[in-house]
Amino acid sequence: MQPDTNEAMPNSSIPTLRWLAVALAATLTCGTGTLHAQDHDLPDMGSSADTLITPAQEAGYGAQMLGELRRLGMTIEDPLLDEWIGNLGHRLAAYSDRPDQPFTFFLIRDRAINAFATLGGYIAMNTGLVLTAEREDEVAAVLAHEIAHATQRHIVRSVEAAQKDSLPILLGMLGAVVAAQQAGGDGDATQAAIAGGLALLQQRQINFTRSNEHEADRIGIGVLAKAGYDPVAMADFFGRMLRATRSQGDSVPDFLRTHPVTTTRISEAKDRAQRLQPTPRPALAPSSLGTLGSIDVGTVLVSSPGPDPRTFAFARERMRVLGASTAAEAASEYHKRLRAGDALNDAERYGMAIADMLSGQADRAATALEALSAQHPDLFWVELAHAEALHRAGRASQAEQAFETLLRRLPNSSAVAIAYASALAEHGTREHGQRAMEVLRPLLSSASYDPSFQRSFARAAELAGDIPRAAEAHAEAAFLSGRAEDALNQLQRLKERTDLDYVQRARVEARISAMTPIVLELRARGIRPDGSSRNNGSGLSLHADLH
Repeated sequence: MQPDTNEAMPNSSIPTLRWLAVALAATLTCGTGTLHAQDHDLPDMGSSADTLITPAQEAGYGAQMLGELRRLGMTIEDPLLDEWIGNLGHRLAAYSDRPDQPFTFFLIRDRAINAFATLGGYIAMNTGLVLTAEREDEVAAVLAHEIAHATQRHIVRSVEAAQKDSLPILLGMLGAVVAAQQAGGDGDATQAAIAGGLALLQQRQINFTRSNEHEADRIGIGVLAKAGYDPVAMADFFGRMLRATRSQGDSVPDFLRTHPVTTTRISEAKDRAQRLQPTPRPALAPSSLGTLGSIDVGTVLVSSPGPDPRTFAFARERMRVLGASTAAEAASEYHKRLRAGDALNDAERYGMAIADMLSGQADRAATALEALSAQHPDLFWVELAHAEALHRAGRASQAEQAFETLLRRLPNSSAVAIAYASALAEHGTREHGQRAMEVLRPLLSSASYDPSFQRSFARAAELAGDIPRAAEAHAEAAFLSGRAEDALNQLQRLKERTDLDYVQRARVEARISAMTPIVLELRARGIRPDGSSRNNGSGLSLHADLH
């Protein structure tokens, strides 16, 4: 894979690290390479994978991978986009053959066209895939395919032989890359480190078989239809990727490297899909939903009558802005199109307003968003952006009124709560901190695995004077961001305070007990609290605290 030169990079080592980690994640979990260790004409006697890795271990490894990606700055940390991809993914998972399986859906800040599933139901999608898709059904098709890999236990089977090797190889490769960069090494040294690690990893991995891919297609298409999406979308997206490959010569999208597609496979998928009809999804009370709906752990709320095409278009433009090198650069591109006489559609005008707001033109953004809100009064993406623009423009009373209206309408939306709480916290007063805590507290259970939520709650608690609660939230944010030992150290210091009540102390002790085994495992690998590494037996020094 080649890095996107438009992506913002704080220093020279991050591009290689980011692309390396994404490549390895895809290779470890759903890659299809040149080796086929299990492609033998032998009867299927079952897999011993379930005896080697428990569901709890699966979840732990998946969470560690997500934490590592967050620590390297590779994920899109935006509550609104997280809510969108989470709603979409859980809506599909609810119609899978394992609807009770936990899933976590997240976005990778990467313009390459790819998606992957890893252990524990962790499913990632690159922003490049969303930007390439022409409709939400195509994004849903890719997610349904990855969900099928997870529900059919393909991932666990593939990791059976590589379980003990994969993560140490990943860490060793990251260490070699950073060591080469910090020593002033040239690109050849870095590429040599990557090549050596990939060669070793390829020797250890068990690749998905052709039957796994066809099974994921078959099951994914069924999930699409049952969830109310167009089942032909999977074949459409695969076909478009294949045509793009032929027109670009050797430039093969990463999605096709990890999900090889043939004309036969596309034809079979289209034929199967054409025999199915999308199933209308049940309606729920409008008061419980925004345009996107609201999904808590284990609960799926489905909007009616189906996907709102506006939501996908607005999500794609928001992603385009947040994935740009800078907001000013994104704003410049939109305004350049306007000066050239291009007509922007409503979603693009929304993207331009977000870019203007983030680049310091809040008044201009507020004006544009007010006009868009009048055209789309039922689309809370616009209303939320308008409230944020009003706040950034210094129109505090109008912003507060807009946020309060949204909060009453969407009390379960973490995107609304976090945006409002962040705006309140910027006032810096105890009163505003207390109100921010009130706004966030109803989501403590459903949003507890979101580092953005934990950071926002920590700031609110600090302003409100609840220092112990702020310390807990800071520790959780650190843990979720791949800094487990930092989190444990913070909780150990918090435990020593004399002003903790019984419930607080019990909660802190429970989290210490849960984090300790993870930290011990990381220490065994030589990982320090700051994300660096002691000598791990390979002579490498890993330092990945880069953002």
